[in-house]
Amino acid sequence: MFSKIVNGEIPCHKIAETNDFLAFLDVRPLAEGHTLVIPKIEIDYIFDMDDEHFAGLQLFSKIIATAVKKAIPCKRIGVAVIGLEVPHAHIHLVPMNAIGDLNFENERKQFSHEEYAEIAAKIRKFL
Repeated sequence: MFSKIVNGEIPCHKIAETNDFLAFLDVRPLAEGHTLVIPKIEIDYIFDMDDEHFAGLQLFSKIIATAVKKAIPCKRIGVAVIGLEVPHAHIHLVPMNAIGDLNFENERKQFSHEEYAEIAAKIRKFL
């Protein structure tokens, strides 16, 4: 599924993109600003990535997390790598104010297309 997003076959609310990585809003977010950061290469398990791409993904995630924190009022940006729900390595960046905010069993937020577009634009302002 993420490869279809990379290829433009499935739309997304893009935050940022490089030749190797893509960041976009999660369609089933735990919080406003919940962002996914992925390598463009299709690889199932994050720790199977070569060292260069793994390090690049982490650094790209840091840039995105910094922008999310500036755009969305929160205490921290939680980071999670679960990897069971989609067979494409990805990092969740979740604005949080309490440890329970990073619980993936929590009810997911719902936003309209317009609200997602506004959230993405707000985050991009801080890149």
